[in-house]
Amino acid sequence: MSTSSHNVTMARVSSDGAWQGDNPLNHAFPLLVVQTILVLFLSRFLAFLLKPLRQPKVIAEILGGILLGPSALGRVDSFLNLIFPSWSIPVLESVASIGLLFYLFLVGLELDLGSIRRSGKKAFGIAFAGISLPFLFGMGATFILRKLVHGEEKVGYSQFLMFMGVALSITAFPVLARILAELKLLTTRVGETAMAAAAFNDVAAWIMLALAVALAGGGSGSPKSPLISLWILISGMAFVGFMFVVIRPMMNWMARQCSPEYDFVDEAYICVTLAGVMLSGFMTDLIGIHAIFGAFVFGLTIPKGGVFATRLIKRIEDFVSGLLLPLYFASSGLKTDIAKIHGAEAWGLSVLVISMACTGKILGTFVVAMVFMIPIRESLALGVLMNTRGLVELIVLNIGKEKKVLNDEVFAILVVMAIFTTFMTTPTVLAIYKPRNIIPPLVVRRLRRQPHLPGDELRVLACIHGPGNIPSLMKLMEFTRTSLSPPLRLHVVRLVELTNRPSSIIMVRRARKNGLPLISRFCHGAMHDQVAVALRAYSQANHLTIHHSTAISVLSTMHEDINHVAQEKRAEMIILPFHKQWRGENEEEMESVSYEWREVNRKVLESAPCTVAVLLDRGLVDEFKQYEEQEVIVERRICVVFFGGPDDREALSLVRRMANNSMVKVSIIRFIDEAPKDLMSITASSSLNLFRERRCIPAGPGDEEKEKEMDETMVDEFRTYHGTTNYSVKATNNNLVETLMAIGRSREYDLVVVGKGKFPTWIEAKLANNEIEHDELGLVGSIMAQSDQGLVSSVLVVQQQGVVHSNEVPEKICKINNGENEESCA
Repeated sequence: MSTSSHNVTMARVSSDGAWQGDNPLNHAFPLLVVQTILVLFLSRFLAFLLKPLRQPKVIAEILGGILLGPSALGRVDSFLNLIFPSWSIPVLESVASIGLLFYLFLVGLELDLGSIRRSGKKAFGIAFAGISLPFLFGMGATFILRKLVHGEEKVGYSQFLMFMGVALSITAFPVLARILAELKLLTTRVGETAMAAAAFNDVAAWIMLALAVALAGGGSGSPKSPLISLWILISGMAFVGFMFVVIRPMMNWMARQCSPEYDFVDEAYICVTLAGVMLSGFMTDLIGIHAIFGAFVFGLTIPKGGVFATRLIKRIEDFVSGLLLPLYFASSGLKTDIAKIHGAEAWGLSVLVISMACTGKILGTFVVAMVFMIPIRESLALGVLMNTRGLVELIVLNIGKEKKVLNDEVFAILVVMAIFTTFMTTPTVLAIYKPRNIIPPLVVRRLRRQPHLPGDELRVLACIHGPGNIPSLMKLMEFTRTSLSPPLRLHVVRLVELTNRPSSIIMVRRARKNGLPLISRFCHGAMHDQVAVALRAYSQANHLTIHHSTAISVLSTMHEDINHVAQEKRAEMIILPFHKQWRGENEEEMESVSYEWREVNRKVLESAPCTVAVLLDRGLVDEFKQYEEQEVIVERRICVVFFGGPDDREALSLVRRMANNSMVKVSIIRFIDEAPKDLMSITASSSLNLFRERRCIPAGPGDEEKEKEMDETMVDEFRTYHGTTNYSVKATNNNLVETLMAIGRSREYDLVVVGKGKFPTWIEAKLANNEIEHDELGLVGSIMAQSDQGLVSSVLVVQQQGVVHSNEVPEKICKINNGENEESCA
């Protein structure tokens, strides 16, 4: 049977196989598999090509769909008849529509109406101007296109006006979130204002789209009886009322049944929710409004911020956005024929529509932003950001084409407009608004060991991945916070990986400006944010002000955010969580985040403007919690493993502060060398030359002796100042690794503090044959991090940042400007 003789009713689902002479591409399911693979490959390849231009993934997916359609590959009849025959299009569009249905459910699920109401007059005013002025421009575009495009004069003016108005006034909320994160603007004033205004815009756009579909009637595009459109609108309003009055309380009850303590959602709740999405879509389609509107409204009825919504998103979004949604772009591309825009007049109309779309959005937003006293550059950046379009625009255009309101030429013109306006956003914003270009000179800061001035304070920047990192971090801060030492200023940054998943919108909603204190109003919109609640509880219980912020970024540039905040807050130490956590001695009880976080820690260690400490948590809080429940006071036992060198001295500076705490018992275990003098001098000479070569330090006599002198001075000062501190000396031997692991197994110490590297040469020689599994922890830290040796103590690995010359006093600070080293003393 030839391909041309197929139709969707005659096509079989599966084939009998090639061995029986049956062509799988003549059957619905095998052909759908081939189409899906082709679409995914092409969209991912284009996304890879556009990545250096920092373009959102939606651009690649739209372009991929267009390339597969009659604009490019589809012009080859053999390709079109083989891969996308006409009988297969309804099957492809049906599967794509299911993906679109659940995507709009996710959009509604992530859109918090409460946060929109709290966004304030500024966001509402900007959103209103960003809708009304483009809508007025859409009226002008409607008049021009009806006169100059053949066939559009037959479409009712009101229907055409509504679709053109929505197409020109819409802002793609999910795409905007991604662009803001890529540009590092998510937690800035511009980013927060843009996201709030885009949320207003999103809700208004869907209401206007529902109105446009109701006015479009049965699909022919010809004017219908006003009474029919009125009944559709009344039925739609009744549906929305029913969903919020009846369904929303039911979903609230269902969400309360899901315990936040367990990563588990009852299968029955998942089934009910999925069925609810499909049923809601069917009901709005039955009413005469597109099915996606029902799915969107159903998503709005689910309570936001709770564990039910979060786990529901995790279950659905990867399959929908990663597999089904690209098929929608492919089906849209098959309808888009750029060749329909032919001749100077048609391309002139394209330029006119693009100009009207950009002018309406940018001008309207800019003027109102200036009225609200927003600076010129920020106002202009807001206008460009609000001009972002993407998938939502494509949905509007496809519905308009489906209802025969937009013909092929107008449809192609508007698709080109959507691509151009979205593509221009990133480079234009980069050109006009660069908030991080003007930053103070990089200052390398270190922990100070000399007496502090009155009113001085220790500034610490602590990074966390989630609620699991908070208890051990707070316990470490409890060790560090003493009445005898300078006050502690703590900045906590929650690190959130930005992915292509739609749930990034939830992260955006919870983001706050860097340095915003945890005050009572913080939790109004995010009471269910476990991180915020935990930090707020700790700050109130311990009378400690904690400045909390969120860094949402791709992992490849996450270290830039951390370093920027550290420099801005003048932090003396950055605390990073290790990418693994152990609970007990069993390796199977290990918890871990994404393996790529190792690279984030490594980049911070290489480029941080201050001392960096990596905390490997093996249950630092568990034992203390048992004693607290029994109301028993127990000493915290901390051990410093000291070999010598700048990193060990920095670790000792930190522990010296902890020793002022009456509830902390500090022990120093110092290792000394037993090697013969001549052998040691040979090894030292070789390794020290390599050390100088790597760090561009000029060779000079007495470097090793001065390092030893600084080590001795540091230890002597510590012992003199803290006379009751335990101090022991161990001679190094061939079993140094076993000796170190014995310390971790002994249960004598809750926390072991070690330096990352830059050890004396005899230590490097002793450990030269040991493989470093975790190079971000250094030689000793990697030994203490082994997961199968019965180690139970938590480990803090400290690195002193910056080049330390042998004759440099510990209080010297290195300033680095434009890559040129300039020394000055603080």
